[in-house]
Amino acid sequence: MTDTKQGGMIRHKANSECFSSQNLDRLKATMYEMNVKAGDHLFWEGDPADKLYYVKSGSVRITKDSGDGKHFILYTHGEGDLFGQLDPFQASLHSFNAETLEDSVIGAIQQKDLDTLLWQHGDLAVEFMKWMGLMHRMTQTKFRDLMMFGKPGALCSTLIRLCNSYGEKQGDAIRITRKVTNTELAEMIGSTRESVNRMLSDLKKADVVTLEGGYTIVKDLSYLRDICQCENCPLDMCRI
Repeated sequence: MTDTKQGGMIRHKANSECFSSQNLDRLKATMYEMNVKAGDHLFWEGDPADKLYYVKSGSVRITKDSGDGKHFILYTHGEGDLFGQLDPFQASLHSFNAETLEDSVIGAIQQKDLDTLLWQHGDLAVEFMKWMGLMHRMTQTKFRDLMMFGKPGALCSTLIRLCNSYGEKQGDAIRITRKVTNTELAEMIGSTRESVNRMLSDLKKADVVTLEGGYTIVKDLSYLRDICQCENCPLDMCRI
């Protein structure tokens, strides 16, 4: 899978690109559709994990709450993304929360229907394993950034992921077309807003990033890659 570029926009492909068009149609045929308002939750931590979800339109944020009241943003899923937590061996509970960021149309697949499809179609089962592997690798790379390169490395990695997910080319710079607050950035890297303020101020002084009208402009992507020791992961992994 590679990124797509349309009108100067940089976009990763949806994680459902792991599936052939035929198998994706098979999955879609088993879905029931839900219209979900912005700010509503598809599930909470501790709810039964017995479905997969497919974003037909809109966006969904996956979060984790810590015991001390902190809020951590793990993923943001957009159109064409498949997500969910299914345990193939026993009934399990969700470890995270899923909240819609805007009015969204979501397709839901019951686990029993998915089990039937995987039993009937061996090629779908193989593609499903590839999708699960991709999701695990995405999680591993995010935790690698957080644990190995400290908060500055995690922030630089997050800015790179935002460029890959919402970037628009502007000459040698990249404009992140989604407004992201410093509080959101802090929740993405498990830090505080004050720490993010200081780190962004350092990046601005180094002429690496700037702000225009509430949007972040990344002027020196290679600088960010050096800080987080970027491994040039495929763009389907290096996303927010």
